[in-house]
Amino acid sequence: MKTYQLVFSPTGGTEKAAAAITKNWPQVRTIDLSLPDTDYSSISIEPDALVLVAMPCFGGVAPQLALDRFARIKGNGATCVLVAVYGNRAYENTLVQMQDTAQTAEFRVIAAVSAVAEHSIIHQYAAGRPNAEDCEELARFGTKILEKAASDSKETPEIPGKRPYKTSGGGMVPTANASCTGCGLCAQRCPAQAISPEHCKTTEKSRCIGCMRCVSICPIHARSVNHLMVSVASLAIKKACSTPKANELFL
Repeated sequence: MKTYQLVFSPTGGTEKAAAAITKNWPQVRTIDLSLPDTDYSSISIEPDALVLVAMPCFGGVAPQLALDRFARIKGNGATCVLVAVYGNRAYENTLVQMQDTAQTAEFRVIAAVSAVAEHSIIHQYAAGRPNAEDCEELARFGTKILEKAASDSKETPEIPGKRPYKTSGGGMVPTANASCTGCGLCAQRCPAQAISPEHCKTTEKSRCIGCMRCVSICPIHARSVNHLMVSVASLAIKKACSTPKANELFL
């Protein structure tokens, strides 16, 4: 059985969760859904493969950019597991949204996981997660999924969420301060191509998805989002984020 992981992980939390789940899977090939120049429509998955699809949750849904790239991949009836990674507030309808896209791409969903990772903007929420304990638990989830994939049981579990779901919109748009050197790394690595290499101090708001990759990778920490907006958002979700959430397996 060939195994794959399709991962959209702008700031690393989703990638870490995916790696933990697939830790005991054989020879996992990674397909990075954050690369804008990849021709995803040319990717065809073997029908007998097992595929993990992992995306972050932005405001209760998956990034449309990632879903669109996932939808272009040819699933050919391969089995897959969906992973929604969220910052300890709620993943809401992310998994059913991913499920609908998986069906469009002709994948068979046999499992789903919700995993907690450090909030990409308000870092005190779920700080340090997934931690060592999380990773051990997620690895156990992965082993159970692998066992199901190898068995005759291919039923789709009941996946939480409601339809119709809202579509993802733009989030907070990071900007560069005066210390920006114009190195262009943010433009090079932006999944949405929202930053011009020639004018990397500015961000095209209509393209930015608020994924925070540019903030997380800036070598001199010259990019950030509006601190007042962050403070307001932090207070708004404080009650929902105060109690640590558990990772969940739907098998």
